[in-house]
Amino acid sequence: MVPVQSFYNGVNVHEHPQSELENSSPKSSNWVDQIQIWATELGFSQIGISGVDLTNAEPALLDWLAQGFHGSMNYMAQHGLKRARPAELVPGTLSVITLRMNYLPPHNPASTEDWAPKELQALERPEHAVVSVYARGRDYHKVLRQRLQQLAQRMHNQLPTLQYRVFTDSAPVLEVELAQRSGLGWRGKHTLLLNREAGSMFFLGEIYVNLALPETQPVSNHCGSCSACIDICPTQAILGPNILDARRCISYLTIEHAGSVPEELRPLMGNRIYGCDDCQLVCPWNKFAQRAVLPDFEEREALGHSTLVELMAWTEEDFLKRTEGSAIRRIGHAQWLRNIAIAMGNALRVGHDAGIKDALQLRAQHPSEVVREHVQWALAQIQD
Repeated sequence: MVPVQSFYNGVNVHEHPQSELENSSPKSSNWVDQIQIWATELGFSQIGISGVDLTNAEPALLDWLAQGFHGSMNYMAQHGLKRARPAELVPGTLSVITLRMNYLPPHNPASTEDWAPKELQALERPEHAVVSVYARGRDYHKVLRQRLQQLAQRMHNQLPTLQYRVFTDSAPVLEVELAQRSGLGWRGKHTLLLNREAGSMFFLGEIYVNLALPETQPVSNHCGSCSACIDICPTQAILGPNILDARRCISYLTIEHAGSVPEELRPLMGNRIYGCDDCQLVCPWNKFAQRAVLPDFEEREALGHSTLVELMAWTEEDFLKRTEGSAIRRIGHAQWLRNIAIAMGNALRVGHDAGIKDALQLRAQHPSEVVREHVQWALAQIQD
């Protein structure tokens, strides 16, 4: 198994005896070191500590919302500046513990660098259904939340006065901003966090605490003049460095957007049926991506090696059974079929049938108007 990357190199589980920790001030480095040790034992790759003053991040957030780049994700606007004000979201918060956890599927751990080329090759097979790498295993919300709670409880056992709240993409939190400030990496031009030892293939989580812990230092940006992520985006959703129009992003369109997908964007979506990894696949830093240490992120075969025809045949019962414990389940069966219909239309446009037309016709009378509309569109893509 690939070794977990530790923010505090050289720290081992015996370095700070329990009695020493109990006598340490929460402001001491001993506490931060111990949190890292516990985090590593729970499967996290790295921790950092951030303060709660994110004032200088507020203008960019407000501008992004004002331009409507959040699309139909109304919750982004409803919470307003609470995202940039941890102490307002959770009164009493003095520090934020940020954590990352690698999610590249742990199979074949001896080979890390060849994963991206294989993913790019899958995009060239029109009949193949492409699901974003992060979604092929267990729902990360469940995995991280449980382990963040375990870590916070260990801290509470040592310091009963500790008050905390854990988050993982589950509340109005500026995750990347906090992670960047705490030294977990820097914000790439695609807006994702990048780390020199792990690329971007990891999840983020946070623990808000009522302790003033010593902050860890940010790292410098290492994107340089590279624009690979901007250039590769199929829908040109990355308008410039650090500017993402979610309304054009395939991840948004296949996951967050529940209605009809704009027709002009459908041909650009290719065979991506849940999420999109293109900007990460071409990032030079992801040659350092690390395999997950937890089996939870092992790839489910049906989500990594299936054809569009096979997935279109799933009944709602099949869908619920196959996606149990998966992040995919939350989009529902109808949206799943809508996404597959778009991919099927794109396959038909390039002259690839192999049962696709027949599979679409079986869904032509689906109860969902959205599914019917996308099936009709897909069938209209057949080349004479």
